[in-house]
Amino acid sequence: MMMFFVSGRMASAFLSSAPRQQQRRILHATSVPFAKSSTASLMRRFMATVAPPQQEEEVMEELPTNDNDNELLRIRHSSAHVMAMAVQKVFPEAQVTIGPWIDNGFYYDFYFPETTDEETGETIESRKLTEQDLKTVKKEMDKIISKDYPIRREEVSREEAKRRIEAINEPFKLEILEGLKEPITIYHIGDEWWDLCAGPHVESTAQIPKKAVALQSVAGAYWRGDENREMLQRIYATAWKDPNQLKQYKKMLEEAKKRDHRMLGKKLDLFSIQEDAGGGLVFWHPKGSKVRKLVEDFWKDAHEEGGYDVVYTPHIANLNLWKTSGHFDFYRSDMFDQMDVENEQYQIKPMNCPFHCLMYKDELRSYRDLPIRWAELGTVYRYERSGTLHGLMRVRGFTQDDAHIYCLPEQLEDEIVGVLDLTERILTRFGFDKYDIMLSTRPEKAVGSDEIWEAATTALEGALKAKGWDYGVDEGGGAFYGPKIDIKIRDAIGRQWQCSTVQCDFNLPERFGLEYVSASGTRERPIMVHRAIFGSMERFFGILTENCAGDFPLWLAPTQMKLLPVTDAVQEYCQEVAKKARKAGIRVEVDRGNERLAKQIRNAEQQRVPIIAVVGMKEMESGTLAVRSRKLGDLGSFSVDDLMSELAQCSADAVEMTKMGEVVEKVPEE
Repeated sequence: MMMFFVSGRMASAFLSSAPRQQQRRILHATSVPFAKSSTASLMRRFMATVAPPQQEEEVMEELPTNDNDNELLRIRHSSAHVMAMAVQKVFPEAQVTIGPWIDNGFYYDFYFPETTDEETGETIESRKLTEQDLKTVKKEMDKIISKDYPIRREEVSREEAKRRIEAINEPFKLEILEGLKEPITIYHIGDEWWDLCAGPHVESTAQIPKKAVALQSVAGAYWRGDENREMLQRIYATAWKDPNQLKQYKKMLEEAKKRDHRMLGKKLDLFSIQEDAGGGLVFWHPKGSKVRKLVEDFWKDAHEEGGYDVVYTPHIANLNLWKTSGHFDFYRSDMFDQMDVENEQYQIKPMNCPFHCLMYKDELRSYRDLPIRWAELGTVYRYERSGTLHGLMRVRGFTQDDAHIYCLPEQLEDEIVGVLDLTERILTRFGFDKYDIMLSTRPEKAVGSDEIWEAATTALEGALKAKGWDYGVDEGGGAFYGPKIDIKIRDAIGRQWQCSTVQCDFNLPERFGLEYVSASGTRERPIMVHRAIFGSMERFFGILTENCAGDFPLWLAPTQMKLLPVTDAVQEYCQEVAKKARKAGIRVEVDRGNERLAKQIRNAEQQRVPIIAVVGMKEMESGTLAVRSRKLGDLGSFSVDDLMSELAQCSADAVEMTKMGEVVEKVPEE
């Protein structure tokens, strides 16, 4: 076995041996002042480096969404109908169920019953769709689109709809019909095919760009989500306004595979789902725990600065609490079974809000006490079927970044503005600054007076206008207990993620009898606001990991710097440097040094460590480090104290190492 050691100049030379393009000296954008600093020249020397090769990046247009493009929504809805028609043309035994549009396309659920061979009389098992079947269906779709069938709407009576459904033997449609409100509408594709539907649709099949439609996959799904009912086959598909958008969407899917948080979680040793313990339960490994703690610490500090008090509540409570709140009646299917405690039933909590209501009710409040803002990182547990679990995105135990505000009606708009300000501050810290916002208003069935609904909706609208944010309106889309604002963030590859919600609640104050004494001495109900920014720590961590592809910014990286000893003789020096780094608040590791230097560097880069410091005999003798940035390459040799000071400052200010500007020489003041 051949072994070699690198020290002194060789360590620095090894780091800088990679080929470079034309060089220029640049300076990172940072808040560290150079004027009046005795170490200004050293700092400037650290920050100066070689620009990374400039690569031309393909500019990708922002893809439209169902929320902001009604034409796209119509194309997707009509494409779903065309796909269902094509499936029944290719496989006449198929029965249709539902076919809604979804975020990036649509799906349709089909039931394939057993059939009988007409010649032999043998039973033929229900069809299982294959990739080849999807290709056949897509060809049939293209034929339907090319024939330019008109798509027309027809309003019929319930009795007429039932008669037509029975005539074509579609039992699932009968169940759907039972749940529909009048008017009952049918959409026809020419005179060839029809389905119960509320619309909207394009005017004819030719308005569907067939080269912008793709069938993606087949999955199983129980009818009505009931595992005791029929197993259906769901075809997922996507549709766009033109082929270029479809091409861009496919590129996004390819990039998403590289960023899959489940793969990165294992590769970077961040978290795991231990099936021996049960599905949907997250085990946070040391590195993932470090990142989570940083996220939680920033969240808590931001809330305390924003006038919130952080609280903690139990994980279980007497079942009567959930009956009072209404959760047991309305959300029982999403709750775990109860447990017996001294002849009483207790429930592991699915929500945090009832606990905060009990705390509010603990004493009589005055109008002078309001607003009250309580925030909690509260872990809750909800029953999810095993088939719906998905990494960190869909789990059974998760920590909500919950907060509840109790305020006077006249305080509501200012409180919502404060929530939106805090939401913006926190999300932008993690790199999310593009939002899609929706205001949902009063549904047909609701609690609370017309006056309180109008006042609350006006307050939410006023807060959004005060922020200057564009938003859409989902008329009638609010919860039965109050209007709400939903905020979707966009990640680095353009995907939307629902995270933040601001929800007014007129229901729980009534159920719990919450009151305050007004200025006139009467007892009044406060307005309650539910509010989450991340949604849950688990899901946000998954989104964050995929957004940066596991390459966390310096301030969030579980290991910010790794020391690579090139000989055992410098191990003690590395441990001294590591001790100094930890004292400065830098998260540091020392490589065991039993691999060749090239392998040590490669391992550190695969673990996405932002800063690598190679340590040879010369570095030990001079008290320096040969520093390499993961994103910028070789930075040169620096004193330990200067490096630690700079890294600590960059970490505290959340300054990303890729922000750079031209070097401007400054003359120190006398």
